[in-house]
Amino acid sequence: MTTGEKLAALRKQKGITQEQLAELLQVSRQSVSRWEMDAAFPETEKLIRLARLLECSIDFLLNENQEDSGDRKMPAEISPESASRFIRECGYFFLATSVGGRPRLRPMGMIHADEKALYLVTDKRKSVYTDLTENPLVELASYNLYTRQWIRISGRVRAEASREVQEAMLERYPMIRQEYVHQDDMFFVIFRLDIEAVSIN
Repeated sequence: MTTGEKLAALRKQKGITQEQLAELLQVSRQSVSRWEMDAAFPETEKLIRLARLLECSIDFLLNENQEDSGDRKMPAEISPESASRFIRECGYFFLATSVGGRPRLRPMGMIHADEKALYLVTDKRKSVYTDLTENPLVELASYNLYTRQWIRISGRVRAEASREVQEAMLERYPMIRQEYVHQDDMFFVIFRLDIEAVSIN
C-alpha cells in the first residue's frame, strides 16, 4: 500500500472524515485529499501528528513495503539494526545537535541501519544539515508509547556516500525521491551515525 492508501484506510477505520482530519491538523481538506491521492506528502510535523491520531508509526506510513504487524516487542540486543527497529516502531525520534554552544532538538522520522551503523536523512537546505557538518557529536532519543521505554543513543555522524545505503534508504522511504530528488539537484543527504553509547530503559 502507498502512504496515501494507508492514510485513507486508517482515517476511515477511525470514522474520521477528510474535513475532520484537516481541522485536527489545521490544514485544508484539499491537503488531506492530496496526501491520500499520493499527490503530496505531509511535512514531518504533520506526519508525527498523523501517526499519533491514527495510532501507527511514521515508518509504517512511509514504507510502502511494510504492513502493520502489531509486533511491539523490545529488541533482544541493542545493535544498530535493533535500535533502528525500536525507533521505527516508536514512529519518530528526537535528534539533538549543538552549534555554538547552544543545543538544538528536532523531531525526525526517517532512519535506516545495517550491521555497522545507523543512517539518518536530511535536506541540504535545512539548518540541521549545517549543524551536523559543523559538529558531528549528536544524541538521539525515542519513546515507545506501548512499552513505555526510551532509547538513547549518542555518537558521531559523517556524510555517507555509499550507493548501497542510498538505495536502501530510497527503497524504505520512496517519498524521498519526490521530496528531495529533482532533475537538476539532489537535496537529500544521508548521515552515518557511528554509535558510541546506547541504552534502552
